[in-house]
Amino acid sequence: VQLQASGGGLVQPRGSLRLSCAAPGIILSNRKGMGWYRQAPGKQRELVAFITWRGTSNYAESVKGRFTISGDRAKNRVYLQMNSLKAEDTAVYYCNAETFSGHDYWGQGTQVTVSS
Repeated sequence: VQLQASGGGLVQPRGSLRLSCAAPGIILSNRKGMGWYRQAPGKQRELVAFITWRGTSNYAESVKGRFTISGDRAKNRVYLQMNSLKAEDTAVYYCNAETFSGHDYWGQGTQVTVSS
């Protein structure tokens, strides 16, 4: 299963970016949810936001109120709208897809750099 991620790039502080990711190779009945993780230099990978196709979502405390995750179960596509970006949001962002069969799939990572 290949995850198709897009978005990311360089943005100034307080700017916005939108990430998108799709996992079309996972059959509908096996789609549990999708989300985004990030890894900054010298730090561990951390959860940013995750949405389940049953309607729940969760966010890292550091992004609550600034980031919004949404998605389309039929397309197995997830979006991460990132507003009011800060320098500390700079990281490689990885898309993740989970299945009811217990598999975990990862995208190749996309760089987000917040800098003036």
